[in-house]
Amino acid sequence: MLIPILDVCRKRKRTPKCFDFHIFGDPGSPIAFTSPFRDNIRIFVNECAELEDYEIAGMPIWCTLLTTTSNVVLPLYTVEESVHSSQNPFCDQCRCTGWGNNLVSKRKYHIIIPVRSSWNRQLEEGSLDLESHLLHGLIHCNGFGHLLCINGIEGGGSKLLSGREIMDLWDRICGSLRARSVSVEDVCKKRSMDLRLLYGVAYGHSWFGRWGYRFSRGSFGVTEQSYNRALEALASLRLDPILADFDTKGQGEELRRMVRHYRDLCRTRLTNLGELLRFMLDLKSCRCGSKKEAIPNGVNSTPSSRVLIRNPSPLTRKAQNRCRKFSSVIATMDSRWSAKRMEFAAGVIVEALKVGKSLNGEGMSRQQVRDAARMHVGDTGLLDYVLKSMNNVAIGNSVIRRAVNPRTRTLEYSIADLGQEGSSSAAERKFQEQSGLLPGIDLYGDISYLYKNVLLNYPDSELVDTATLTVLDSKHFVKEWPLNDRCDQLLRLLCRVDAIDAGEQRKPDISEVVVLPPDATMVELKQAVEEALRDSYAMLENVEVIEVKDMEDVDDDQSLAGEMESGSEIVVRVAVAGGNEVMSRCGSSGDGEYEGGAENWRVKCECGARDDDGERMVACDVCEVWQHTRCVGIDDSEKAPPLFVCSGCCVALGGEDGGGRMEMIDFGTSVDDMLMMGGGGFEYGGYLLC
Repeated sequence: MLIPILDVCRKRKRTPKCFDFHIFGDPGSPIAFTSPFRDNIRIFVNECAELEDYEIAGMPIWCTLLTTTSNVVLPLYTVEESVHSSQNPFCDQCRCTGWGNNLVSKRKYHIIIPVRSSWNRQLEEGSLDLESHLLHGLIHCNGFGHLLCINGIEGGGSKLLSGREIMDLWDRICGSLRARSVSVEDVCKKRSMDLRLLYGVAYGHSWFGRWGYRFSRGSFGVTEQSYNRALEALASLRLDPILADFDTKGQGEELRRMVRHYRDLCRTRLTNLGELLRFMLDLKSCRCGSKKEAIPNGVNSTPSSRVLIRNPSPLTRKAQNRCRKFSSVIATMDSRWSAKRMEFAAGVIVEALKVGKSLNGEGMSRQQVRDAARMHVGDTGLLDYVLKSMNNVAIGNSVIRRAVNPRTRTLEYSIADLGQEGSSSAAERKFQEQSGLLPGIDLYGDISYLYKNVLLNYPDSELVDTATLTVLDSKHFVKEWPLNDRCDQLLRLLCRVDAIDAGEQRKPDISEVVVLPPDATMVELKQAVEEALRDSYAMLENVEVIEVKDMEDVDDDQSLAGEMESGSEIVVRVAVAGGNEVMSRCGSSGDGEYEGGAENWRVKCECGARDDDGERMVACDVCEVWQHTRCVGIDDSEKAPPLFVCSGCCVALGGEDGGGRMEMIDFGTSVDDMLMMGGGGFEYGGYLLC
């Protein structure tokens, strides 16, 4: 079945446009966008997408077709959600990112690539809530957006596209359409490892940092300064003291073997944990054929951060490759020889290698093995075919490998006993039997070993535990696109609203980008700002610009040339006339006008948090102040108590010492009754409240 839009285009007798996935969003591809995001997104859906013949919950849908290098066509959907018809006009992501004081935008655009199994189906009613999409991003019409999910090959969402390729596309789309700021909540994992911790220690930033996403705010009161200090503390852990600390716990031999293995591979001395993890991750990129991407964008290419690999010896190569059964190898091969004949030829080659090893103790060249085997197998084509497939294969109790001899620079075959290969001592054999870990065989397995043992379970180190928890509590990252002058003679300005004549206690954060011709006048600037604000915010449909701050003396018909430079920021004073029917449905109070929603939470947690950070919280039933459940001793696996009184209220009720009697309160007891009872502690249904 075809992608639905193809059938729509056939009915409309139109040829759909297809764009190259890997360059889509590059400058000038598909077109050059010069306006603010609110205008660019309209141009995009009109010029680069086809309108679908269906809607979901009254929201129009456009489809853009992208082609990959393997000639696979995939759909990129753009869904416009209007505040007038939205079931939830507020934005949870804005609240948790710290943008809760932004005014509710009139429109937000969902950019979606669904999972491959859904490419030939229409988007369904609940598509905007799914977390299985290959890509799902949301951008408000004011240019503030959120990356909601990415699922590539690593996440099981796609067999064609990696997470890095999908992220590259998203970054190009945001840059091309002139998004202003985009946030992401980094909860990415690989093999149960939190990538924000792994990449933070290795590169000094999260996985999203290669695209310019930087620390925005931390949970549980974590600041940017404490986050950076935690990363520095973990990355600078010296390897030799780490080995000494693990020796005292009986784990030093395993860790020492791993560190020695990767130190032998690296041409520069690996001295700390950050350098070791960075080298291992870069080595993984090189093995995947991405040498040019071994150093993430934005990371300084210092000698210690480059992938400098020594020419490994045959013994080192043994540890880097996992052997396979020869019978399994030939089962997947399309050969004109039967499996029985190939196994016979392989057995002859094994015997020849054993004889060669007993005579000179070294490997044999391909020609030597071929000549020795021809005495028993006359079909040289069969021998060549089998020799070609013999690398890291197990035949009986032997393992056959091939490698370039660094001394003679010729390809040699070697043989080793399967039970003894790579184990030069009883301690090594015991280690392999107990942990199944041989350094170099599984790079991500080695990285996971370091992650779990050094970062998560460092023996008796409060410093490492605290630093690790600080990094894990930092999930919110933001990328900002500055207002650059793109040398096209247009006047680009960031217009920030100074105040709104609405008498609100909660001060809104309002700013919009306007683009004007270079000879624009002051009155044209005011009109452009008014149009931008009215187009972006439901609350400001009747806004009027009174004046531009610090430019009160400039006449309305005076040209702005020479008065301000492109890329600068100005402050405007505005007033809002009349009421607004749209916002009356968003909330009964002025708080309904904000992305953070109508509830103005009071957050004051002992960790230092003063705003909602997206973590689980509980409110005191006396003072109604919210605190993290983790900070008040409620485990994540526990349900929040039906009644909760914070420690401050317990002290206030029970006196200075906060001590005193404990009362068992019936399930029907109200908060007012508790206040009447007083006392320094309350227990409700068996749950100690303070």
